[in-house]
Formats: sequence, structure tokens, C-alpha cells
Amino acid sequence: GRSHAPTRGTQWLLRQVGGYPALLKMTQAFYSRAFVDFQLKQFFNDIHDPHPERLASWIAEKMDPTDPIWTVERQTRPQKVIRLSGGYTHVVHDRSSAHVAAWNSVHREAGKEGDHFKLDDSRIWMRLMFWSAREQGLLENENFAYWFVGFIGHFVKIYESTAPMFARESARWSADPANIQTYLDNGRRMDDVRDVPLREAARDVPAAEARDRTWPYEEL
Repeated sequence: GRSHAPTRGTQWLLRQVGGYPALLKMTQAFYSRAFVDFQLKQFFNDIHDPHPERLASWIAEKMDPTDPIWTVERQTRPQKVIRLSGGYTHVVHDRSSAHVAAWNSVHREAGKEGDHFKLDDSRIWMRLMFWSAREQGLLENENFAYWFVGFIGHFVKIYESTAPMFARESARWSADPANIQTYLDNGRRMDDVRDVPLREAARDVPAAEARDRTWPYEEL
């Protein structure tokens, strides 16, 4: 099936890489970068919300639902009323409502308020995530690396339906220190991705990957 259901393999992987604490270090590194990225920072209404903890617990529960760390937290999470662009108020209580808040953040560029995540947003998000996972040593585990790139490739379609084909390219980008240095030197802007349309962006993806309709749905 075209899903990423947990298996005994993913439960084992979670233990192998260090469990929730290891995932939390990764998501902390990721958000420390996303909060200052030229493009992604506009989506965050409040950087003091527990974004790293929530994402890490969501990934951990997807890997091992016998420990519903994310579900328990969400059931007790206080509903938060925030102010959006245009002066509207909005209650954030789950992932979907959080996405609405991001699209309508008070920090959005003029004229883009309400716009959903685009391909370039998704590619930047994935590159920063894989860079963070790599920095924290998680991708040194080849089994986890294979699973995690596929996992992100599956779920990124929630942001943008054309984004999954760029997951492996994003992981490769994160492996080259020169790419990261160029990004930093450019004021944390990914100009090779920003506003690049799909037809042009697809040139970054090997033909075999672009044609692959089975990845990332092989079972671990």
C-alpha cells in the first residue's frame, strides 16, 4: 500500500538511533535553522512554541505506536488562540490548524498571506531537515537513513503534492558541505530553489528517480 505504517523494523530502528531523545536533538537542530531561514521563518507565528518536541514525538509515535507520546500530548495540549494576518484570530489545536496558522502568519510577505506551502518551501524544509539529521549522526545508520528519507518523502506531500520526488535530492544536498556553506554565505537563502517552477526543478532529479512510482513504499 501507499502508506508508511509502522513495523517491527521501525520500532527497532527507533531504539537503534536512540529513541525520542535522539529525534528531539534532530528537530531542535532543524527548528534552530528553520526559524532563521530567509524563506521558512515567515511561517512561524511564535518560535517559542514547543515545535521541536511536537515534531519529534510525532515521528517517534509513527515509528512505534505502542508508545503514543504524541497522541497523549495532543489530548492534553492547551488550545492556543493566535492573531493572524488581517487581524483575524485562530485556534491552533492540531497539525491541520497549525498549517492554517502558518499560511496566514503575521510574518508572511505582503500579497502571500494565505498561500499554501509551495514546492520551494517544501524543498527548503527537507534540505534543512536532512542536514539536521545528518549533523546529529542519525543518517550514519544506513537503515535509518533509508527509512527516514522515504518517510519524509511520503509525508511531504501533505505540504505539496509534487515535493516527494525531491526528497532524495534534498538528502544528497545535505551531504555536501559546500552546499551548506553557499547557503550560509548567501544569507540563508536557497536561490537555486526559491521560485523555481516544477518543470525546471525536475532537472535536479535523476531520470530514474523521477520515473520511480514504487519509492518510498517498500516495507522496511
